[in-house]
Amino acid sequence: MKKEYLRSILSDVKSIAIVGASANPERDSYKVMKFLQDYGYEIFPVNPNLANAKILGKECYSSLSAIKQKIDMVDVFRSIEYIPSIANEAINIRAKILWTQEGLFSEEAESLGVNAGLKVVMNQCPKKILEN
Repeated sequence: MKKEYLRSILSDVKSIAIVGASANPERDSYKVMKFLQDYGYEIFPVNPNLANAKILGKECYSSLSAIKQKIDMVDVFRSIEYIPSIANEAINIRAKILWTQEGLFSEEAESLGVNAGLKVVMNQCPKKILEN
């Protein structure tokens, strides 16, 4: 996918749920979440193991459906076997975009998302798209 296209997708986004968020500053999900927060996006960390804790000052949610605000984009940091169920959750909360991080691609999740009308971006890092 062309960088300009990916940037245009990100330009319409205001809120991002980070699925697989970590409180560990050494983890990629933490670094990307901090970058996106500093960039101006409203961030919603999602990790059932850290539910009700705070990551970067934001409440961590147990699932996408636990978030009461409108989520534009779901950014996934979970292993491939979880991505189809996360895609279904993203569809259920009416997210506009399903995005998976570098190294993550699921044909099943891509098909689910596209068929439900979501923009689907896989195997890309939004931080790398925005910082260059």
